[in-house]
Amino acid sequence: MADKLFKNFINGEWVESKSGETFENRNPADTDDLVGVFQKSNADDVKDAVDAASEAYKKWRLVPAPKRGEILYRVANRLLAEKEPCSQEMTREMGKVIAETRGDTQEAIDMTYYMAGEGRRLFGMTTPSEMPSKFCMTVRQPLGVCGFITPWNFPMAIPSWKSMPALMCGNTVVIKPATDTPKSVVNMVRVMHEEGIPPGVINLVTGSGGSVGQPLIKNDRVRVISFTGSTEVGRKVSESCAPTFKHACLEMGGKNVEIVMDDADIDLAVDGALWGAFGTTGQRCTATSRLICHKDVLDKVIKKISDRAAKLKVGNGLDESVQMGPCVNQDQLDTVLSYIEIGKNEDGARLVTGGERLTGGAYNKGYFVQPTIFADVTQKMRIWKEEIFGPVLSIGTFSTFEEAIEMANDTPYGLSAAIFTSDIKKAYIAMRDVNTGLFYVNAPTIGAETHLPFGGTKETGNGHREAATAALDVFSEWKSISVDFSGGLQRAQIDNQ
Repeated sequence: MADKLFKNFINGEWVESKSGETFENRNPADTDDLVGVFQKSNADDVKDAVDAASEAYKKWRLVPAPKRGEILYRVANRLLAEKEPCSQEMTREMGKVIAETRGDTQEAIDMTYYMAGEGRRLFGMTTPSEMPSKFCMTVRQPLGVCGFITPWNFPMAIPSWKSMPALMCGNTVVIKPATDTPKSVVNMVRVMHEEGIPPGVINLVTGSGGSVGQPLIKNDRVRVISFTGSTEVGRKVSESCAPTFKHACLEMGGKNVEIVMDDADIDLAVDGALWGAFGTTGQRCTATSRLICHKDVLDKVIKKISDRAAKLKVGNGLDESVQMGPCVNQDQLDTVLSYIEIGKNEDGARLVTGGERLTGGAYNKGYFVQPTIFADVTQKMRIWKEEIFGPVLSIGTFSTFEEAIEMANDTPYGLSAAIFTSDIKKAYIAMRDVNTGLFYVNAPTIGAETHLPFGGTKETGNGHREAATAALDVFSEWKSISVDFSGGLQRAQIDNQ
């Protein structure tokens, strides 16, 4: 058991929680498989981590950005070298198939390389002054201690989206990983420590949202909270940050749509919907939850996608032949099954494939459900409106392009959308008129790249973006600097009329 006991990482040391309590992390595909035992931390642990980060900030912010970049470059190299074992452990703790966890780890590698390069950029600007003999410029300045609350569905990629730009800007970090997937963050933090991130600059505290997340949000020394999770919890995070004007970056829910026009490549559209709906067992904020088809191609699309969904191989993601893994835990499985029942009872919705928990043999040791598709779904139905976060696809229909745009926007969320069409005019109109932060043409609603901003509109986010250089704006503030070398007092607009 000792080799499966994992500790918090505070001020450069692996330490046990002051609570003296632990919790287990088990494989959702095989609950007999114990991934590890982790610290059930409390507010005292959070305080220690924040104190360490606050002290370390004094020196880390003064490390030249190119030197910070060199450390991150070494971290990226190590993550690349350890990609396979990290991916294997991620599949064991999260459940998604090994091909996807390799992609998750690669995303962390890509983000780390990308932000390492920013060490020699972090560009501001110089601009002419309106006054003579005066120089004007802007620079980025770090915020201080950053608190991260990260989700279980991308247990290394999303922590890297937050950590790498924060560190590059000169901030220090306290991270609370999801209780379902702490090992992936332990792996990332271990590599960061071993490759030269100084003590206190990166800190890891495991435990529940109430015991760790809330004290982290409320600590006055934490200047920014970056949260990825549900809109319901994100709203509470925002409210908790508001009294002290703590910055908050929120990436929350989605109810993403794929539009299939009558001139679309139907096989390609089905490929996109199948991958978008059932990749990661539908447990992505960008998952394709709604598929709306032109009435002239509806029956063809339903037939093709339901036939293929029924044939997807579901099982333990460590098996290279498996195409879809389990739900992450019992609660998530129960949520998915409850929405399937809601769909079955919605007046008019038609179950075309799936709809049941998978049982028998190895399935009895995990949280498996069939890939599920409902047809004839209308905008009034709950399975149209509410985020399910599981392998459930709702199919609706439209007659006109204008109707398709209206249906796509009929959601409180605004994360991702896609259109499949051969008409470039319709593609560009959809790009313009569908209110989302991400949009794809002839590609599924999933597939973000690290050099593009990631985030959504409406109840999906609060205006910030992760990844790319947009992330630097979350973890730094602009300072405008004026240097007057005229030798006299110049009163800006007063003396420039």
